[in-house]
Amino acid sequence: MATVMFMHWPEVTKEKYEQVRNDVKWETNVPNGAKFHVAWWAADGFHVLDLWDSQPQFERFVQDRLTGAVQRAGITTQPNVEFADAHAIFAPNVP
Repeated sequence: MATVMFMHWPEVTKEKYEQVRNDVKWETNVPNGAKFHVAWWAADGFHVLDLWDSQPQFERFVQDRLTGAVQRAGITTQPNVEFADAHAIFAPNVP
């Protein structure tokens, strides 16, 4: 069953996110199980909403690729992460 991952990481800036994004290259070297990713900033900081084939696939991505890039970017805090089973998925015309 597909898994929704919701992340809130108040300390991450746009510059740090772009540094990690460029390091990990998830858009050109798509992690196994990744289906959808959207990131934004709100008044309370940085947020991410992902859709993965499974929670273990996301956790493997974090362990194998994301953690090192986060450390290289100098991010020392940890995000608040929640998971939920996807019930319905509809993503028409996603750019």
